[in-house]
Amino acid sequence: MAVNVAVTSDVICPWCYIGKRRLEKAIAACQGQHDVRVRWHPFQLNPHMPKEGMNRKEYRTAKFGSWERSLALDAQVAEAGQAEGIPFDYAKVMRTPNTFDAHRLIWLAHRDGVQDAVVEAVFRAYFTEGRDISRSAVLLDVVAEGGLDRKRAETFLNGDEGLAAIRAAEEQARRGGVQGVPYFLINGTMALSGAREPSAFLDAFEQAAVTSEDEGSACKIGPGGEPSC
Repeated sequence: MAVNVAVTSDVICPWCYIGKRRLEKAIAACQGQHDVRVRWHPFQLNPHMPKEGMNRKEYRTAKFGSWERSLALDAQVAEAGQAEGIPFDYAKVMRTPNTFDAHRLIWLAHRDGVQDAVVEAVFRAYFTEGRDISRSAVLLDVVAEGGLDRKRAETFLNGDEGLAAIRAAEEQARRGGVQGVPYFLINGTMALSGAREPSAFLDAFEQAAVTSEDEGSACKIGPGGEPSC
C-alpha cells in the first residue's frame, strides 16, 4: 500500500531533524508492508529574518529572554538528538540563518529526485557542523553534497524560479492551520504535529491505509459530475 507523507518543516528547526529520524525508523519498521514516499514542504519560522541572518546569541537572547534559557533549551534538544543518533553541536552555530533559499533548493531537489538527501545535508551542515547556510556559497556546497548539481543550483538561485512556489506553499500551510513544525500529513487524511515517536507514525500509516482502502470501494462524483466507476 502506498503511503504519502507530506512533511512541513524548517531547516533550522531541531525537532524537524529529530522528527525526520523517527519517521525514518517507522519507515524501516514497515518495510514490505507499505511503500512510504516522503515529500518536504517549506515553512519559515523566521520569515522576516534578514537575508544574511543574525548573530545566534543575540537572536536567541532576545527571543527567550536570556542566553541561559537558550542554553537550557539547546541541552534538551541535544539530549533528544543523541537518542536518535544526531550529534547536535550548538557551540559551532554562530548565526541563525534566513532559510528561504534553502527551501528553494529543497524544492528544486524534489524535481531532481534527491530531495531527502538534500534535506539531510542541510540539517547536518547547520546543526552538527555549524555552517552558515545564509551564505549562498556555503549553501551551494551543502546541497551539492546532497546530490544536487552545484552549477544548476547556482543558476537556479540567481533566477526567479521557485520563488512563487515557495511563497504559495507557505501560505497554503498557514491557511491549512499549520502553526508549528514539524507537521506530517499522511495520505492527505492523517495529521501528526511534532517530532512524534516511530509508533505514532506506524499507527498513522495503518489508519491512512485503511482509509485509502475504504475510499477505493466507493464511487465518487468528479468535478464535472462524472462517476469515478
